[in-house]
Amino acid sequence: MKNFWRNIHLYLALAAGIVIMISCFTGATLVFEKEWQQLIYPERYTVTPGEKRVSLDEAVVAFQRSHKGTAVTGIKVYTDPARSLELNYSEEKKHDKKEEKKHENKHREGGKKEEGRKGEAGKGAGGGSQAFVNPYTGELISLYTYRNTFFFTMFSLHRWLLAGDAGKLIVGISTSIFLFIIITGIILWWPKTRAKLRQHLTLKWAGWKRINHDLHIVIGFYTSIFLFSFAFTGLAWSFEWFNNGIYWITGTENKRPEPPLSVAAPGTPATYDQILAAAKLQAPAAAYYTINKPKDSAAVYTVTVLSLNPVHEKASDQYFFDQYSALPLGSALYNDRNLGQRVRGIFYPIHVGSIGGLPGRIIAFVSCIAGVTFPITGVILWINRLNKKKKKAKKKAGALAKEVLAV
Repeated sequence: MKNFWRNIHLYLALAAGIVIMISCFTGATLVFEKEWQQLIYPERYTVTPGEKRVSLDEAVVAFQRSHKGTAVTGIKVYTDPARSLELNYSEEKKHDKKEEKKHENKHREGGKKEEGRKGEAGKGAGGGSQAFVNPYTGELISLYTYRNTFFFTMFSLHRWLLAGDAGKLIVGISTSIFLFIIITGIILWWPKTRAKLRQHLTLKWAGWKRINHDLHIVIGFYTSIFLFSFAFTGLAWSFEWFNNGIYWITGTENKRPEPPLSVAAPGTPATYDQILAAAKLQAPAAAYYTINKPKDSAAVYTVTVLSLNPVHEKASDQYFFDQYSALPLGSALYNDRNLGQRVRGIFYPIHVGSIGGLPGRIIAFVSCIAGVTFPITGVILWINRLNKKKKKAKKKAGALAKEVLAV
């Protein structure tokens, strides 16, 4: 049975080893992405606090005036006085009249063919642009587009190997295989005696073969539970059926309440400052407020709020405000989500280790680095075992030859 499980472990690892290495390496780089960004570009995120902050609307007007053809779609305001303002913006596209006419004709004829399919990279991958602004002077600090960064490349490799839907499927299948590799690894690790248990729990520095053996076996055991949880939660982004299964198991639906519509008569829109003041009345203690601009004349301002002591980083609340009167029109609180939504919401914090705070992310980083090494140390173990078998066979053949000659 040991040989049976060893063969399964080996061939699964050979099939998915390269993708597992890529996923673990890119995962390790993304664990501390925010900290790396703030370390490399401190001027982008921190400012010297002043006596008075500029109006949010003044900051928006100043930015749009200096950057023609842009539209601010939201503002992220931190309660930390040393943090900069983050303006989310998009660039207004100039439409070709011929293309518009062609599109209108096609729509009129009922043509519903897709002209170009957007891959996973275009769906909520954080590809928007941001402007970092000093909240005390209104001065633009820096422009930032996530898609143009090293970390977006790492993210794309991690999620879909830079290969769209095909890469996403490969990552999903490889992640599923990784779960079986971990399970078979635990079966192979399981000791028969107490002496073996002590041996399998201790890293020994005695020759490179022994070191390689222990790096694979001992470190593999200590990181297995963490790597299993990272891989298992990762399946939610690879397979829709897995995501839907969360709601099926919990007997809930993945439906969020529709945001309300503005009820005041159209007139002068409420300002960002009025919306922020209204949001602070609803949620006075928060780490940040993200104000999203209404998409049309009937929509509402949506303010996403993360409390100072959240359950986890995705446990945010939403508040809705009339875009003309700034009056509160309702909310969608984290505590009001159904069981399936709360279970699904915790997948990301588990996946990146942030559910355990800084210690959890350090464990995630170390485990992912270890995950990069396992296919390498495993192949070396396999080669060493093959060489050992060859030597035994050669020795046995030599002994047999001596016996024949003696006769």
